[in-house]
Amino acid sequence: MSFEVAADAYDRFMGRYSVLLSPPLADLAGVTVGQRVLDVGCGPGALIAELVARVGAASVTAVDPSEPFVAAARARHPDVAVDRAAAEKLPYEDDSFDAALAQLVVHFMTDPVAGLHEMARVTRENGVVAASVWDLAGGRAPLSVFWEAAREIDPDARGEAGFAGAREGHLTELFEKAGLRDVEETSLTVRVAYDTFEEWWEPYTLGVGPAGDHVAGLDDERRERVRERCRELLPKPPFDVTASAWAARGLA
Repeated sequence: MSFEVAADAYDRFMGRYSVLLSPPLADLAGVTVGQRVLDVGCGPGALIAELVARVGAASVTAVDPSEPFVAAARARHPDVAVDRAAAEKLPYEDDSFDAALAQLVVHFMTDPVAGLHEMARVTRENGVVAASVWDLAGGRAPLSVFWEAAREIDPDARGEAGFAGAREGHLTELFEKAGLRDVEETSLTVRVAYDTFEEWWEPYTLGVGPAGDHVAGLDDERRERVRERCRELLPKPPFDVTASAWAARGLA
């Protein structure tokens, strides 16, 4: 799976949803002026923008393992400290932040419990750790229609429903295994509008994440079959896609 892609590709694929998901996740974490906050797995910077609006650039730190995403986040937010590192090995001292957030990241961590434990380590005592993951198991993710079509064409298509945190209650399990306390889980919902089917489909051809990898691995005939099945499953344009994510917060 690849996130070593141009920031613009991510923006067109998942960025439209990430921008809308950022405010409710920041609300869940209780991010407010006077805090120092960390964005783990920041991507090109959707959540960074929301955090900066709340606490100011000097109080936001961000980290991501993807070199293109780090470069884009630094260019878009030059006054924010953006570092390149994995969630499982954060380059910060203990108790450095009032809150640490991971938006649409836990399911891509090599070791989710280790990543969340690291987020707790760098968060002060009684500070907040919060994270969100699309409800991929419940069929409420932006990618759910795509994976439904992909599995119809290729029953062996893995999809993302089994990823960490992608089912109800699993984020809570991961948070508690990572040592977080008073864990609460909820659902966050956003809606994105599309004027045409091609506007929806084209981002899947850009090689972003597991879905992009799947499309890239198809021959022309199967790619066309998946594309047309997606067209059949979606409403006639213009249409909205409503997507929900599981989100959890806990105390360090």
